[in-house]
Amino acid sequence: QEQLVESGGGLVQPGGSLRLSCAVSAFFWDYYAIGWFRQAPGKEREGISCIGTSDSSTYYADSVKGRFTISRDNSKNAVDLQLNSLKPEDTAVYYCAADPGSADCQSLIKTDYDYWGQGTQVTVSS
Repeated sequence: QEQLVESGGGLVQPGGSLRLSCAVSAFFWDYYAIGWFRQAPGKEREGISCIGTSDSSTYYADSVKGRFTISRDNSKNAVDLQLNSLKPEDTAVYYCAADPGSADCQSLIKTDYDYWGQGTQVTVSS
């Protein structure tokens, strides 16, 4: 059984929007903080946002603050990432991941996240 499955990537023009979704297994949903990361070609994987098991615990990297919004959808056991005002430099493979060390969003250090989805491609281009 896959524990984290991303969906929602695609091709979008600069200034456009996308909504990514990460389907989370039941156990992870109840106990683990979920983070979103991205990796562009030739670059390190970067943490961009995370959310704890309660909606009050969230964090955004400066590169996406004010443009991206993370949320939990309790009806689907999914963590969504709304991407607005997209730029070409947002082009990357986007991954969701689970941090078994905390129920709160405390870290975007990728080594703290032990479980990863397969990724979804986001391409921002005209």
